[in-house]
Amino acid sequence: METIRNELRNIAIIAHVDHGKTTLVNEMLKQGGVFRENQQIADRVMDSNDLERERGITILSKNTSVYYKDVKINVVDTPGHADFGGEVERVLKMVDGVLLLIDSFEGPMPQTRFVLQHALALNLPVIVVVNKVDRPDARCEEVVSETIDLMIDLSDDEALLDTPIVYASARTGTATLDLSQPGTDLRPLFETILEHIPAPKGDPEGPAQMLVSTIDYNDYVGRIGVGRITRGTLRLNTMYTRVNLTDESLHENFRLSSLFAFDGLKRTAVEEASMGEIVAVTGIEDIMIGDTICATDTLEALPFVKITEPTVQMTFSVNDSPFAGREGTYVTSRHLRDRLFRELQTDVSLRVEEAETPDAFRVSGRGELHLSVLIENMRRQGYEFQVSKPEVLYHRDENGALLEPMEKMVCDVPSEYAGAVIEKIGRRRGVMDNMSGTDRVRLEFTVPSRGLFGYRSEFMTDTRGEGVMSSVFDRYSPYMGEIPHRSFGALVSTETGTAVMYGLFYAQDRGTLFCGPNTAVYCGMIVGQNARTGDIDVNVCRQKHLTSIRNAAGAETAMKLTSMKTLTLEECLEFIDDDELLEVTPKSLRMRKRILETEMRKKAAARARAAVKD
Repeated sequence: METIRNELRNIAIIAHVDHGKTTLVNEMLKQGGVFRENQQIADRVMDSNDLERERGITILSKNTSVYYKDVKINVVDTPGHADFGGEVERVLKMVDGVLLLIDSFEGPMPQTRFVLQHALALNLPVIVVVNKVDRPDARCEEVVSETIDLMIDLSDDEALLDTPIVYASARTGTATLDLSQPGTDLRPLFETILEHIPAPKGDPEGPAQMLVSTIDYNDYVGRIGVGRITRGTLRLNTMYTRVNLTDESLHENFRLSSLFAFDGLKRTAVEEASMGEIVAVTGIEDIMIGDTICATDTLEALPFVKITEPTVQMTFSVNDSPFAGREGTYVTSRHLRDRLFRELQTDVSLRVEEAETPDAFRVSGRGELHLSVLIENMRRQGYEFQVSKPEVLYHRDENGALLEPMEKMVCDVPSEYAGAVIEKIGRRRGVMDNMSGTDRVRLEFTVPSRGLFGYRSEFMTDTRGEGVMSSVFDRYSPYMGEIPHRSFGALVSTETGTAVMYGLFYAQDRGTLFCGPNTAVYCGMIVGQNARTGDIDVNVCRQKHLTSIRNAAGAETAMKLTSMKTLTLEECLEFIDDDELLEVTPKSLRMRKRILETEMRKKAAARARAAVKD
């Protein structure tokens, strides 16, 4: 018999990156009574991962709950960056509605369209929350109009015209339904949730059924499956069956060894949980995302949302540089293979394949950031390896024509820098779709994914750090043609040893250095960026001749490095070319040539030029 659980609501908060999702959840927790009045609360408490706190972005979806008027509201905080869209796609299966956050100045952005499209495809009701209404440059009415236009563009449902609008300031913890009457707390938002988000309904007495949407891990209990109970009741220490829609071999009976409900930021152990509740379970050693937990006498696998395919690929391989094994704990191909395939269990957007050689693996993801977060997590866990330049994944249509991934790119720049951005994107085979604004211009482009590799740093330089850009995968379309290679070369070390001030001082005239004095370098390692095209071999280990010490006493102490830059992981991935690799260790990031020996590298380049002429 179908029952409606009016004491429960399940919602997800979706938005573009930096529109305030995690900050809003913070305030909902405070005003929902999760914290004591005198409790010290960390900023962005839901971003529990160290990498999330450092970068200021949400990478993994998180579950929590608040209470309002005796109604438990289960809240899922989702990532805002397009590269982690797989997290958003799968958690939407756990909820009955979404809060769509829109920045009061930026309005709908590429990721807004992406996440909203998936929510509307599942027929989830939407509450639009215009956030940051206290911004001095807020344009709330225009943003609401743009959002409604976007919703109508994505769906033909006329009921979307009556979508409830809430105006909020997550930073101050206030919300209102009328801009002329400033809010004092988040009660208008809570009331709107209770009124417009439907309560879960189903049969709590029927055979149990739950879809696993997220995987967590604990050193004590192992893998933890998180999902929503769609039918029946789960009970502790009861036998159930794990089934999978696509893999019959995964059918397995197990005993439910622990059952947790979400209570604020904690998981509370419970004896049983009924239909509509979001819970965490243990008892299956190798539980996977997309598995369905069923009553043993009623095996019905639930369909899982189709995850968008990866668009970018990199090759991960065992580090074979002269410094291999010095800084890492896990350095062998077995370690690397186990770690990459273990990541597949929690990241449904990732693909890992064996390469031609046993010490290399092809890893495909949703974008450069998606793969760089994996690389950063691995190096923090003690892994040492090397990676190649990111490459896009091409497809072919039924006629054999080559297709490449295209991205929708939106950027806001001061009007005086718009020309430089348009020119650079044009060179990268981008097409401008729209341009609006006066003092600050919004530019919308359709650009090949490969055209955006290495562009972010150029964009920040061209806009003097004042521009904001974001992009999201749009579609596969016919190949757009060749894109010019990078307009600069590399400074490559010709010696193995320690970089000294004397050698670095004379090398810096060639371009920008990436290392300082007392840095260990090896032959073939990239130590800087050449100001012109083409690579230059430099000797940064070069010492001053002993015969000149007396004549130039004190001259070395007066030497200064004026052009030196330390690259981040993302900047290294943007810098390297086809014939280069990035060596990743827990302590260092070193860019290098694939062929380390100078003479062999020159002979290989000559053969490549001859092959092109032929």
